[in-house]
Amino acid sequence: MKSENLNYYNVTKITNIKDIIDTAVKEDGDKNAFEYRNNITKKVEKVTYKEFQNDINKLGTALDTINMTDKHIAVIGENSYNWVTVYLTVIQSNGVFVPIDKELSYEEILYLLKNSDSETVFFAKKYTQYIEKLKKDAPKIKYYIGFDIEKDDDNILSYKKFMEKGNRELKKGNTNYTSILNKDTNKLRMLVYTSGTTGIAKGVMLSEHNLVSSVYYGLQVSTVYTKCLSVLPYHHTYEAVSGLLVALHKHVTICINDSLKNVLKNLQLYKPDYIYLVPAFAEVFYKNIWSNAEKEGKASGLKFLIKVSNALRKIGIDKRKTFFKTIHQAFGGNLRKIVAGGAPIRTEIGEFFNSIGMPLIAGYGITECSPLVSVNMDDFNDPSTAGIVLPCCEIKFENVNENGDGEICVKGDIVMMGYYKDKERTERVLKDGWFNTEDYGRFNNKKQLIINGRKKNIIVLKNGKNIYPEEIENYIYSIPYITDAIVKSNKNDIGEEVSLSAEVFLNKEKVEELKFDNIEEQVRKDISKVTRDLPSYKHIANIEIRKKEFEKTTTNKIKR
Repeated sequence: MKSENLNYYNVTKITNIKDIIDTAVKEDGDKNAFEYRNNITKKVEKVTYKEFQNDINKLGTALDTINMTDKHIAVIGENSYNWVTVYLTVIQSNGVFVPIDKELSYEEILYLLKNSDSETVFFAKKYTQYIEKLKKDAPKIKYYIGFDIEKDDDNILSYKKFMEKGNRELKKGNTNYTSILNKDTNKLRMLVYTSGTTGIAKGVMLSEHNLVSSVYYGLQVSTVYTKCLSVLPYHHTYEAVSGLLVALHKHVTICINDSLKNVLKNLQLYKPDYIYLVPAFAEVFYKNIWSNAEKEGKASGLKFLIKVSNALRKIGIDKRKTFFKTIHQAFGGNLRKIVAGGAPIRTEIGEFFNSIGMPLIAGYGITECSPLVSVNMDDFNDPSTAGIVLPCCEIKFENVNENGDGEICVKGDIVMMGYYKDKERTERVLKDGWFNTEDYGRFNNKKQLIINGRKKNIIVLKNGKNIYPEEIENYIYSIPYITDAIVKSNKNDIGEEVSLSAEVFLNKEKVEELKFDNIEEQVRKDISKVTRDLPSYKHIANIEIRKKEFEKTTTNKIKR
Protein backbone atom coordinates (compact mmCIF):
# COMPACT_ATOMS: atom_id res chain seq x y z
CA MET A 1 0.00 0.00 0.00
CA LYS A 2 1.30 3.46 -0.90
CA SER A 3 2.30 5.90 1.81
CA GLU A 4 0.93 9.41 1.38
CA ASN A 5 4.20 10.96 2.56
CA LEU A 6 6.42 9.47 -0.17
CA ASN A 7 7.16 10.61 -3.73
CA TYR A 8 6.36 7.67 -5.99
CA TYR A 9 7.25 7.73 -9.69
CA ASN A 10 4.56 7.71 -12.37
CA VAL A 11 4.94 4.53 -14.41
CA THR A 12 3.20 3.50 -17.63
CA LYS A 13 0.63 0.84 -16.75
CA ILE A 14 1.21 -2.61 -18.25
CA THR A 15 -0.85 -5.78 -18.03
CA ASN A 16 1.41 -8.26 -19.85
CA ILE A 17 4.94 -8.69 -21.18
CA LYS A 18 3.86 -7.94 -24.75
CA ASP A 19 2.82 -4.45 -23.57
CA ILE A 20 6.42 -3.80 -22.52
CA ILE A 21 7.89 -4.54 -25.95
CA ASP A 22 5.04 -3.02 -27.99
CA THR A 23 5.22 0.23 -26.05
CA ALA A 24 9.01 0.40 -26.33
CA VAL A 25 8.84 -0.09 -30.11
CA LYS A 26 6.05 2.46 -30.47
CA GLU A 27 7.78 5.13 -28.39
CA ASP A 28 11.50 4.40 -28.97
CA GLY A 29 11.71 1.90 -31.83
CA ASP A 30 14.95 3.28 -33.27
CA LYS A 31 16.72 3.52 -29.93
CA ASN A 32 19.33 0.87 -29.12
CA ALA A 33 17.82 -1.81 -26.89
CA PHE A 34 21.09 -3.75 -26.61
CA GLU A 35 24.81 -3.24 -27.10
CA TYR A 36 27.24 -6.12 -26.75
CA ARG A 37 30.65 -7.25 -27.93
CA ASN A 38 30.64 -9.81 -30.74
CA ASN A 39 32.70 -12.83 -29.62
CA ILE A 40 34.20 -13.31 -33.07
CA THR A 41 34.78 -9.79 -34.43
CA LYS A 42 35.22 -8.24 -30.94
CA LYS A 43 33.27 -5.25 -32.24
CA VAL A 44 30.29 -3.79 -30.39
CA GLU A 45 26.98 -4.84 -31.96
CA LYS A 46 23.89 -2.67 -31.57
CA VAL A 47 20.26 -3.81 -31.73
CA THR A 48 17.33 -1.35 -31.80
CA TYR A 49 14.00 -1.99 -30.11
CA LYS A 50 12.41 -2.59 -33.53
CA GLU A 51 15.11 -5.12 -34.42
CA PHE A 52 14.74 -6.81 -31.04
CA GLN A 53 10.99 -7.23 -31.51
CA ASN A 54 11.61 -8.59 -35.00
CA ASP A 55 14.06 -11.16 -33.62
CA ILE A 56 11.49 -12.19 -30.99
CA ASN A 57 8.88 -12.67 -33.70
CA LYS A 58 11.27 -14.70 -35.85
CA LEU A 59 12.13 -17.01 -32.97
CA GLY A 60 8.53 -17.32 -31.82
CA THR A 61 7.37 -18.16 -35.33
CA ALA A 62 10.14 -20.76 -35.65
CA LEU A 63 9.00 -22.32 -32.36
CA ASP A 64 5.48 -22.42 -33.78
CA THR A 65 6.70 -24.54 -36.71
CA ILE A 66 7.85 -27.25 -34.27
CA ASN A 67 4.75 -26.88 -32.04
CA MET A 68 6.66 -25.52 -29.06
CA THR A 69 4.94 -22.20 -28.27
CA ASP A 70 2.95 -23.73 -25.41
CA LYS A 71 5.67 -26.03 -24.01
CA HIS A 72 8.33 -25.74 -21.31
CA ILE A 73 11.52 -24.35 -22.86
CA ALA A 74 14.86 -24.24 -21.07
CA VAL A 75 17.97 -22.18 -21.76
CA ILE A 76 21.48 -22.62 -20.41
CA GLY A 77 24.49 -20.47 -21.14
CA GLU A 78 26.34 -17.31 -20.27
CA ASN A 79 24.67 -13.90 -20.57
CA SER A 80 24.14 -13.04 -24.23
CA TYR A 81 21.77 -11.28 -26.59
CA ASN A 82 20.54 -14.67 -27.86
CA TRP A 83 19.73 -15.72 -24.29
CA VAL A 84 17.58 -12.61 -23.81
CA THR A 85 15.82 -13.21 -27.13
CA VAL A 86 14.76 -16.72 -26.04
CA TYR A 87 13.63 -15.33 -22.68
CA LEU A 88 11.36 -12.62 -24.11
CA THR A 89 10.08 -14.92 -26.87
CA VAL A 90 8.92 -17.61 -24.46
CA ILE A 91 7.38 -15.38 -21.77
CA GLN A 92 5.26 -13.69 -24.49
CA SER A 93 4.00 -17.07 -25.70
CA ASN A 94 1.78 -19.68 -24.05
CA GLY A 95 4.87 -21.58 -22.95
CA VAL A 96 6.95 -21.67 -19.78
CA PHE A 97 10.50 -20.31 -19.61
CA VAL A 98 13.02 -22.37 -17.61
CA PRO A 99 16.37 -20.62 -17.00
CA ILE A 100 19.15 -22.99 -15.91
CA ASP A 101 22.15 -21.94 -13.82
CA LYS A 102 25.20 -22.19 -16.08
CA GLU A 103 27.47 -23.27 -13.20
CA LEU A 104 25.65 -26.51 -12.44
CA SER A 105 27.06 -30.00 -12.94
CA TYR A 106 25.68 -32.37 -15.58
CA GLU A 107 23.70 -34.29 -12.94
CA GLU A 108 22.11 -31.09 -11.63
CA ILE A 109 21.28 -29.87 -15.15
CA LEU A 110 19.71 -33.24 -15.97
CA TYR A 111 17.60 -33.17 -12.81
CA LEU A 112 16.26 -29.67 -13.55
CA LEU A 113 15.49 -30.43 -17.18
CA LYS A 114 13.56 -33.54 -16.22
CA ASN A 115 11.83 -32.04 -13.19
CA SER A 116 10.75 -28.97 -15.18
CA ASP A 117 9.24 -31.06 -18.01
CA SER A 118 11.25 -29.11 -20.57
CA GLU A 119 10.77 -30.20 -24.17
CA THR A 120 13.23 -27.86 -25.89
CA VAL A 121 16.64 -26.69 -24.70
CA PHE A 122 18.60 -23.72 -26.03
CA PHE A 123 22.28 -24.02 -25.14
CA ALA A 124 25.63 -22.25 -25.45
CA LYS A 125 28.78 -23.82 -26.90
CA LYS A 126 30.15 -25.06 -23.56
CA TYR A 127 27.20 -27.45 -23.14
CA THR A 128 27.51 -29.16 -26.52
CA GLN A 129 29.45 -31.91 -24.73
CA TYR A 130 26.32 -32.87 -22.78
CA ILE A 131 23.82 -33.14 -25.62
CA GLU A 132 24.33 -36.76 -26.72
CA LYS A 133 24.14 -37.93 -23.11
CA LEU A 134 21.03 -35.81 -22.50
CA LYS A 135 19.35 -37.38 -25.52
CA LYS A 136 19.59 -40.73 -23.72
CA ASP A 137 18.97 -39.53 -20.16
CA ALA A 138 16.14 -37.05 -20.85
CA PRO A 139 13.95 -38.60 -23.57
CA LYS A 140 11.16 -36.03 -23.10
CA ILE A 141 13.33 -33.31 -24.67
CA LYS A 142 12.46 -33.13 -28.35
CA TYR A 143 14.81 -30.40 -29.61
CA TYR A 144 18.23 -29.04 -28.73
CA ILE A 145 18.96 -25.62 -30.25
CA GLY A 146 22.60 -24.49 -30.10
CA PHE A 147 23.55 -20.82 -30.14
CA ASP A 148 26.93 -21.67 -31.67
CA ILE A 149 26.00 -24.57 -33.97
CA GLU A 150 26.23 -23.96 -37.72
CA LYS A 151 24.39 -27.00 -39.10
CA ASP A 152 21.31 -29.00 -38.11
CA ASP A 153 21.80 -32.63 -37.13
CA ASP A 154 18.61 -34.60 -36.49
CA ASN A 155 16.97 -32.86 -33.48
CA ILE A 156 20.07 -30.78 -32.69
CA LEU A 157 19.36 -27.50 -34.46
CA SER A 158 21.36 -24.41 -35.35
CA TYR A 159 19.97 -21.28 -33.67
CA LYS A 160 21.01 -19.22 -36.68
CA LYS A 161 19.21 -21.49 -39.13
CA PHE A 162 16.22 -21.71 -36.81
CA MET A 163 15.94 -17.91 -36.84
CA GLU A 164 16.21 -17.89 -40.64
CA LYS A 165 13.37 -20.41 -40.79
CA GLY A 166 11.23 -18.20 -38.58
CA ASN A 167 11.99 -15.19 -40.78
CA ARG A 168 10.89 -17.07 -43.91
CA GLU A 169 7.64 -18.11 -42.23
CA LEU A 170 6.96 -14.55 -41.10
CA LYS A 171 7.39 -13.28 -44.65
CA LYS A 172 4.96 -15.93 -45.87
CA GLY A 173 2.37 -14.45 -43.51
CA ASN A 174 2.54 -16.87 -40.56
CA THR A 175 0.97 -14.93 -37.66
CA ASN A 176 0.46 -17.83 -35.25
CA TYR A 177 3.05 -16.46 -32.81
CA THR A 178 2.55 -12.72 -33.29
CA SER A 179 -1.21 -13.04 -32.73
CA ILE A 180 -0.86 -14.81 -29.35
CA LEU A 181 -2.65 -12.82 -26.66
CA ASN A 182 -2.43 -14.13 -23.12
CA LYS A 183 -5.71 -13.12 -21.53
CA ASP A 184 -5.05 -15.11 -18.37
CA THR A 185 -1.85 -13.62 -16.95
CA ASN A 186 -2.10 -15.74 -13.79
CA LYS A 187 -0.89 -18.88 -15.58
CA LEU A 188 2.61 -20.25 -15.08
CA ARG A 189 5.07 -18.40 -17.34
CA MET A 190 8.49 -18.75 -15.69
CA LEU A 191 9.90 -21.65 -13.68
CA VAL A 192 13.00 -20.62 -11.73
CA TYR A 193 15.00 -23.15 -9.74
CA THR A 194 16.59 -21.87 -6.59
CA SER A 195 18.43 -23.56 -3.77
CA GLY A 196 19.96 -20.43 -2.31
CA THR A 197 23.01 -21.08 -0.16
CA THR A 198 21.71 -24.41 1.15
CA GLY A 199 19.20 -27.09 0.25
CA ILE A 200 17.79 -28.88 -2.76
CA ALA A 201 16.64 -26.90 -5.81
CA LYS A 202 13.04 -25.69 -5.67
CA GLY A 203 11.06 -24.85 -8.81
CA VAL A 204 9.55 -21.42 -8.14
CA MET A 205 6.43 -20.88 -10.27
CA LEU A 206 6.00 -17.29 -11.44
CA SER A 207 3.06 -16.04 -13.48
CA GLU A 208 3.07 -13.26 -16.05
CA HIS A 209 1.12 -11.17 -13.52
CA ASN A 210 3.91 -11.75 -10.95
CA LEU A 211 6.56 -10.54 -13.40
CA VAL A 212 4.61 -7.52 -14.63
CA SER A 213 3.72 -6.49 -11.05
CA SER A 214 7.37 -6.60 -9.99
CA VAL A 215 8.30 -4.30 -12.89
CA TYR A 216 5.39 -1.87 -12.56
CA TYR A 217 5.41 -1.43 -8.80
CA GLY A 218 9.19 -1.62 -8.45
CA LEU A 219 9.62 1.32 -10.82
CA GLN A 220 7.17 3.36 -8.76
CA VAL A 221 9.59 3.18 -5.83
CA SER A 222 12.97 3.35 -7.60
CA THR A 223 13.54 4.43 -11.18
CA VAL A 224 16.27 3.68 -13.73
CA TYR A 225 17.82 5.90 -16.37
CA THR A 226 18.94 5.57 -19.98
CA LYS A 227 21.83 3.09 -20.15
CA CYS A 228 22.91 0.19 -17.95
CA LEU A 229 25.73 -2.32 -17.79
CA SER A 230 24.10 -5.74 -17.37
CA VAL A 231 26.44 -7.85 -15.24
CA LEU A 232 24.62 -10.38 -13.05
CA PRO A 233 23.62 -13.87 -14.30
CA TYR A 234 20.40 -13.90 -16.33
CA HIS A 235 19.13 -17.16 -14.87
CA HIS A 236 18.64 -15.30 -11.59
CA THR A 237 15.40 -13.30 -11.22
CA TYR A 238 17.25 -10.28 -9.82
CA GLU A 239 18.80 -9.59 -13.22
CA ALA A 240 16.15 -11.27 -15.40
CA VAL A 241 13.21 -9.35 -13.93
CA SER A 242 14.46 -6.38 -11.87
CA GLY A 243 17.25 -5.86 -14.38
CA LEU A 244 16.13 -6.79 -17.90
CA LEU A 245 12.35 -6.39 -17.78
CA VAL A 246 12.56 -3.14 -15.81
CA ALA A 247 15.10 -1.77 -18.30
CA LEU A 248 12.96 -2.76 -21.28
CA HIS A 249 9.90 -1.07 -19.79
CA LYS A 250 11.92 2.14 -19.36
CA HIS A 251 13.38 1.82 -22.90
CA VAL A 252 16.92 1.62 -21.53
CA THR A 253 19.94 0.66 -23.64
CA ILE A 254 21.15 -2.59 -22.07
CA CYS A 255 24.90 -3.17 -22.45
CA ILE A 256 25.73 -6.83 -21.90
CA ASN A 257 28.90 -7.41 -19.88
CA ASP A 258 30.97 -10.18 -21.49
CA SER A 259 33.06 -11.21 -18.47
CA LEU A 260 33.24 -10.47 -14.76
CA LYS A 261 36.91 -9.67 -15.28
CA ASN A 262 35.91 -6.91 -17.69
CA VAL A 263 33.38 -5.01 -15.56
CA LEU A 264 35.55 -1.93 -15.02
CA LYS A 265 36.75 -2.01 -18.64
CA ASN A 266 33.16 -2.22 -19.87
CA LEU A 267 32.09 0.62 -17.60
CA GLN A 268 34.68 2.65 -19.50
CA LEU A 269 33.52 1.32 -22.87
CA TYR A 270 29.75 1.73 -22.54
CA LYS A 271 29.66 4.58 -19.99
CA PRO A 272 26.33 3.53 -18.37
CA ASP A 273 24.40 5.71 -15.96
CA TYR A 274 23.36 2.85 -13.67
CA ILE A 275 24.30 -0.72 -12.80
CA TYR A 276 22.82 -3.60 -10.77
CA LEU A 277 25.24 -5.41 -8.46
CA VAL A 278 25.33 -7.80 -5.54
CA PRO A 279 26.95 -6.46 -2.33
CA ALA A 280 30.09 -8.54 -2.93
CA PHE A 281 30.81 -6.48 -6.06
CA ALA A 282 30.21 -3.18 -4.26
CA GLU A 283 32.52 -4.38 -1.47
CA VAL A 284 35.31 -5.07 -4.00
CA PHE A 285 34.88 -1.65 -5.64
CA TYR A 286 34.89 0.05 -2.24
CA LYS A 287 38.03 -1.72 -1.01
CA ASN A 288 39.85 -1.10 -4.31
CA ILE A 289 39.10 2.63 -4.19
CA TRP A 290 40.51 2.94 -0.67
CA SER A 291 43.45 0.65 -1.44
CA ASN A 292 44.43 2.77 -4.46
CA ALA A 293 43.98 5.96 -2.44
CA GLU A 294 46.33 4.60 0.25
CA LYS A 295 48.94 3.52 -2.31
CA GLU A 296 48.92 7.00 -3.84
CA GLY A 297 48.99 8.74 -0.45
CA LYS A 298 45.55 10.25 -1.04
CA ALA A 299 43.43 8.47 1.58
CA SER A 300 43.52 11.38 4.05
CA GLY A 301 42.66 13.81 1.26
CA LEU A 302 39.72 11.63 0.17
CA LYS A 303 38.35 11.49 3.73
CA PHE A 304 38.69 15.28 4.02
CA LEU A 305 36.91 15.88 0.70
CA ILE A 306 34.04 13.61 1.75
CA LYS A 307 33.59 15.64 4.96
CA VAL A 308 33.68 18.94 3.05
CA SER A 309 31.34 17.65 0.34
CA ASN A 310 28.80 16.33 2.87
CA ALA A 311 28.88 19.66 4.73
CA LEU A 312 28.29 21.60 1.50
CA ARG A 313 25.38 19.36 0.54
CA LYS A 314 23.64 20.26 3.79
CA ILE A 315 23.47 23.88 2.58
CA GLY A 316 22.40 22.91 -0.95
CA ILE A 317 25.78 22.86 -2.72
CA ASP A 318 26.66 19.62 -4.54
CA LYS A 319 30.29 19.38 -5.69
CA ARG A 320 30.56 15.59 -5.78
CA LYS A 321 31.10 15.33 -9.55
CA THR A 322 34.00 17.79 -9.24
CA PHE A 323 35.55 16.63 -5.98
CA PHE A 324 35.49 12.93 -6.93
CA LYS A 325 36.01 13.29 -10.68
CA THR A 326 38.84 10.73 -10.79
CA ILE A 327 36.67 8.02 -9.18
CA HIS A 328 33.75 8.85 -11.48
CA GLN A 329 36.02 8.54 -14.53
CA ALA A 330 37.15 5.08 -13.38
CA PHE A 331 33.48 4.02 -13.54
CA GLY A 332 32.95 5.47 -17.01
CA GLY A 333 32.12 9.04 -16.02
CA ASN A 334 28.32 8.80 -16.19
CA LEU A 335 27.38 6.46 -13.33
CA ARG A 336 24.45 7.97 -11.39
CA LYS A 337 23.19 4.97 -9.49
CA ILE A 338 24.26 1.57 -8.16
CA VAL A 339 21.45 -0.82 -7.23
CA ALA A 340 22.51 -3.52 -4.77
CA GLY A 341 20.46 -6.58 -3.87
CA GLY A 342 20.76 -10.25 -3.07
CA ALA A 343 22.15 -9.77 0.44
CA PRO A 344 22.44 -7.06 3.09
CA ILE A 345 25.13 -4.46 2.44
CA ARG A 346 27.40 -2.79 4.93
CA THR A 347 26.09 0.66 5.84
CA GLU A 348 29.50 2.32 5.46
CA ILE A 349 29.70 1.16 1.81
CA GLY A 350 26.30 2.65 1.03
CA GLU A 351 27.22 5.89 2.78
CA PHE A 352 30.53 6.07 0.92
CA PHE A 353 29.03 5.73 -2.56
CA ASN A 354 26.29 8.20 -1.68
CA SER A 355 28.95 10.63 -0.44
CA ILE A 356 30.94 10.52 -3.71
CA GLY A 357 27.88 11.02 -5.93
CA MET A 358 27.12 7.46 -7.05
CA PRO A 359 24.11 6.71 -4.81
CA LEU A 360 23.91 3.08 -3.76
CA ILE A 361 20.29 1.95 -3.58
CA ALA A 362 19.84 -1.18 -1.48
CA GLY A 363 16.83 -3.44 -1.79
CA TYR A 364 15.51 -6.77 -0.62
CA GLY A 365 14.07 -9.58 -2.64
CA ILE A 366 13.64 -13.30 -2.94
CA THR A 367 12.93 -15.43 -6.00
CA GLU A 368 9.56 -16.48 -4.57
CA CYS A 369 8.53 -12.80 -4.70
CA SER A 370 9.46 -12.23 -8.35
CA PRO A 371 11.97 -11.18 -6.76
CA LEU A 372 11.55 -7.60 -5.44
CA VAL A 373 9.90 -6.94 -2.06
CA SER A 374 11.38 -3.59 -1.07
CA VAL A 375 13.89 -1.02 -2.28
CA ASN A 376 15.17 2.36 -1.16
CA MET A 377 13.76 5.43 -2.87
CA ASP A 378 16.13 7.78 -4.68
CA ASP A 379 15.14 10.74 -2.47
CA PHE A 380 14.59 8.67 0.70
CA ASN A 381 17.63 6.45 0.84
CA ASP A 382 19.00 4.84 3.98
CA PRO A 383 21.65 2.26 3.04
CA SER A 384 21.33 0.59 6.45
CA THR A 385 17.84 -0.53 5.37
CA ALA A 386 16.27 -2.40 2.44
CA GLY A 387 13.94 0.50 1.79
CA ILE A 388 10.22 0.85 1.19
CA VAL A 389 7.92 -2.10 0.54
CA LEU A 390 6.40 -2.17 -2.98
CA PRO A 391 2.88 -0.64 -3.12
CA CYS A 392 1.37 -3.99 -4.17
CA CYS A 393 2.63 -5.74 -1.03
CA GLU A 394 1.76 -6.23 2.59
CA ILE A 395 4.27 -7.39 5.18
CA LYS A 396 3.79 -8.92 8.59
CA PHE A 397 6.27 -10.36 11.08
CA GLU A 398 5.72 -13.72 12.72
CA ASN A 399 7.42 -15.29 15.76
CA VAL A 400 8.90 -11.96 16.87
CA ASN A 401 11.89 -12.50 19.17
CA GLU A 402 13.32 -10.55 22.11
CA ASN A 403 15.20 -8.22 19.74
CA GLY A 404 11.96 -7.19 18.00
CA ASP A 405 12.79 -9.14 14.85
CA GLY A 406 10.30 -11.49 13.24
CA GLU A 407 10.04 -13.78 10.25
CA ILE A 408 9.16 -11.62 7.25
CA CYS A 409 5.92 -12.71 5.58
CA VAL A 410 4.82 -11.15 2.27
CA LYS A 411 1.43 -10.99 0.60
CA GLY A 412 0.58 -9.41 -2.75
CA ASP A 413 0.81 -9.50 -6.55
CA ILE A 414 4.47 -10.53 -6.58
CA VAL A 415 4.11 -13.69 -4.47
CA MET A 416 4.73 -16.91 -6.40
CA MET A 417 2.13 -19.48 -7.37
CA GLY A 418 4.00 -22.15 -5.40
CA TYR A 419 6.78 -24.71 -5.91
CA TYR A 420 6.52 -26.87 -9.02
CA LYS A 421 5.27 -30.39 -8.27
CA ASP A 422 5.97 -29.86 -4.57
CA LYS A 423 2.73 -29.38 -2.65
CA GLU A 424 4.27 -30.20 0.72
CA ARG A 425 6.99 -27.57 0.53
CA THR A 426 4.53 -25.02 -0.89
CA GLU A 427 2.11 -25.50 2.01
CA ARG A 428 4.95 -25.08 4.48
CA VAL A 429 5.82 -21.54 3.34
CA LEU A 430 2.62 -20.29 1.67
CA LYS A 431 -0.48 -19.95 3.84
CA ASP A 432 -3.59 -17.88 2.98
CA GLY A 433 -1.57 -15.96 0.40
CA TRP A 434 1.20 -15.12 2.90
CA PHE A 435 4.70 -16.26 1.93
CA ASN A 436 7.15 -16.78 4.78
CA THR A 437 10.55 -15.70 3.49
CA GLU A 438 12.33 -17.25 6.49
CA ASP A 439 14.34 -14.03 6.73
CA TYR A 440 14.32 -12.10 9.98
CA GLY A 441 13.70 -8.36 10.07
CA ARG A 442 11.59 -5.44 11.24
CA PHE A 443 10.54 -1.92 10.24
CA ASN A 444 12.31 1.18 11.54
CA ASN A 445 10.27 4.20 12.64
CA LYS A 446 10.17 5.43 9.03
CA LYS A 447 8.63 2.17 7.74
CA GLN A 448 11.86 1.16 6.01
CA LEU A 449 12.56 -2.58 6.12
CA ILE A 450 15.58 -3.78 8.06
CA ILE A 451 16.91 -7.28 7.26
CA ASN A 452 18.97 -9.04 9.91
CA GLY A 453 19.53 -12.58 8.70
CA ARG A 454 18.23 -15.94 7.59
CA LYS A 455 16.21 -18.08 9.97
CA LYS A 456 18.28 -21.15 9.11
CA ASN A 457 21.53 -19.30 9.90
CA ILE A 458 20.54 -18.04 13.35
CA ILE A 459 22.81 -19.16 16.17
CA VAL A 460 21.09 -19.69 19.54
CA LEU A 461 23.68 -19.72 22.31
CA LYS A 462 23.36 -21.78 25.48
CA ASN A 463 22.40 -18.59 27.36
CA GLY A 464 19.42 -18.14 25.01
CA LYS A 465 20.87 -15.23 23.03
CA ASN A 466 19.95 -15.14 19.33
CA ILE A 467 22.78 -14.17 16.99
CA TYR A 468 22.57 -13.33 13.29
CA PRO A 469 25.97 -14.34 11.88
CA GLU A 470 25.46 -11.95 8.93
CA GLU A 471 25.59 -8.97 11.32
CA ILE A 472 29.01 -9.93 12.69
CA GLU A 473 30.29 -10.92 9.25
CA ASN A 474 29.58 -7.39 8.05
CA TYR A 475 31.89 -6.03 10.75
CA ILE A 476 34.60 -8.48 9.71
CA TYR A 477 34.23 -7.46 6.05
CA SER A 478 35.36 -3.96 7.00
CA ILE A 479 38.89 -5.36 7.44
CA PRO A 480 40.59 -4.50 4.10
CA TYR A 481 42.51 -7.75 3.60
CA ILE A 482 39.60 -10.11 4.42
CA THR A 483 37.78 -11.18 1.26
CA ASP A 484 35.21 -13.60 2.70
CA ALA A 485 34.00 -14.60 6.14
CA ILE A 486 31.55 -16.94 7.86
CA VAL A 487 30.63 -16.78 11.53
CA LYS A 488 29.49 -20.05 13.10
CA SER A 489 29.06 -21.54 16.54
CA ASN A 490 31.35 -23.58 18.74
CA LYS A 491 29.56 -26.46 20.46
CA ASN A 492 30.23 -28.22 23.72
CA ASP A 493 30.24 -31.99 24.26
CA ILE A 494 26.46 -32.21 24.38
CA GLY A 495 25.88 -30.12 21.24
CA GLU A 496 25.01 -26.79 22.86
CA GLU A 497 26.17 -23.66 21.04
CA VAL A 498 28.41 -21.89 23.52
CA SER A 499 30.54 -19.36 21.61
CA LEU A 500 31.42 -18.07 18.15
CA SER A 501 34.15 -18.75 15.63
CA ALA A 502 35.03 -17.02 12.36
CA GLU A 503 36.30 -18.71 9.23
CA VAL A 504 37.96 -16.23 6.87
CA PHE A 505 39.60 -16.14 3.45
CA LEU A 506 42.25 -13.48 2.91
CA ASN A 507 43.32 -11.34 -0.03
CA LYS A 508 46.82 -12.69 -0.63
CA GLU A 509 48.11 -9.60 -2.44
CA LYS A 510 46.87 -7.26 0.28
CA VAL A 511 48.39 -9.42 3.02
CA GLU A 512 51.78 -9.45 1.23
CA GLU A 513 51.57 -5.70 0.73
CA LEU A 514 50.90 -5.08 4.46
CA LYS A 515 53.82 -7.35 5.51
CA PHE A 516 52.39 -8.69 8.77
CA ASP A 517 54.78 -10.50 11.13
CA ASN A 518 52.14 -12.98 12.32
CA ILE A 519 49.05 -13.14 10.14
CA GLU A 520 46.98 -15.27 12.53
CA GLU A 521 47.65 -12.90 15.41
CA GLN A 522 46.88 -9.91 13.17
CA VAL A 523 43.55 -11.36 12.02
CA ARG A 524 42.58 -12.08 15.64
CA LYS A 525 43.58 -8.56 16.69
CA ASP A 526 41.69 -6.85 13.84
CA ILE A 527 38.51 -8.90 14.30
CA SER A 528 38.56 -8.05 18.02
CA LYS A 529 38.99 -4.38 17.11
CA VAL A 530 36.05 -4.14 14.66
CA THR A 531 33.70 -6.10 16.96
CA ARG A 532 34.74 -4.52 20.27
CA ASP A 533 31.55 -2.43 20.59
CA LEU A 534 29.31 -5.51 20.22
CA PRO A 535 27.99 -7.29 23.33
CA SER A 536 30.47 -9.79 24.74
CA TYR A 537 28.37 -12.78 23.64
CA LYS A 538 28.87 -11.65 20.01
CA HIS A 539 32.66 -11.63 20.27
CA ILE A 540 34.70 -14.16 18.29
CA ALA A 541 36.42 -16.87 20.35
CA ASN A 542 38.17 -18.82 17.57
CA ILE A 543 39.52 -17.92 14.14
CA GLU A 544 40.27 -20.19 11.20
CA ILE A 545 42.10 -18.94 8.08
CA ARG A 546 41.10 -20.81 4.93
CA LYS A 547 43.58 -21.77 2.23
CA LYS A 548 40.89 -22.07 -0.46
CA GLU A 549 38.02 -19.75 -1.36
CA PHE A 550 34.54 -20.61 -0.12
CA GLU A 551 32.23 -22.34 -2.57
CA LYS A 552 29.75 -19.74 -3.83
CA THR A 553 26.48 -19.36 -5.70
CA THR A 554 26.43 -17.59 -9.07
CA THR A 555 25.41 -14.38 -7.30
CA ASN A 556 28.60 -14.61 -5.23
CA LYS A 557 26.99 -15.69 -1.95
CA ILE A 558 28.88 -18.22 0.17
CA LYS A 559 27.29 -21.66 0.31
CA ARG A 560 27.03 -22.37 4.03
